[in-house]
Amino acid sequence: MILCTECYIHRGNRVLLMHRTKKQNDINAGKWIGVGGKLMEGESPEECVRREAMEETGLELDELSLRGLVSFVYDHAQTVHVFLYTAQSAQGEPIECDEGDLAWVEEERMGDLEMWAGDRVFLERMKRPGFFEMKLEYEGGQLVKVTQR
Repeated sequence: MILCTECYIHRGNRVLLMHRTKKQNDINAGKWIGVGGKLMEGESPEECVRREAMEETGLELDELSLRGLVSFVYDHAQTVHVFLYTAQSAQGEPIECDEGDLAWVEEERMGDLEMWAGDRVFLERMKRPGFFEMKLEYEGGQLVKVTQR
């Protein structure tokens, strides 16, 4: 089991996304995702998402909200539990990232980007208020089951 965070940083009607184009052997290669990463020993999810956002974007997060917990269950890899956050603002300007290319994307254009099928499901759920839990099951890289609470 792996614990991770992911954050979608907003500025007006745009969201900061990372196009994963730079890491070798990246399961997310070619996909557009939020920023985040694995929790370190002794670190809370909020501490992790703030650290990862600073490392990957150079931005200091403001108005951080925990929106959901998503469990990714794979037939070929460990289960990954992701604490999903949104930030309604952030201080600073994005820096060069060694994992991918950062871009401010208009929210209505996010559906045009190459993303995991499960990401589309939880991003749609994030448009509604409130905390949620979701389980996304993948077989052979394909989303086969979604369970929501």
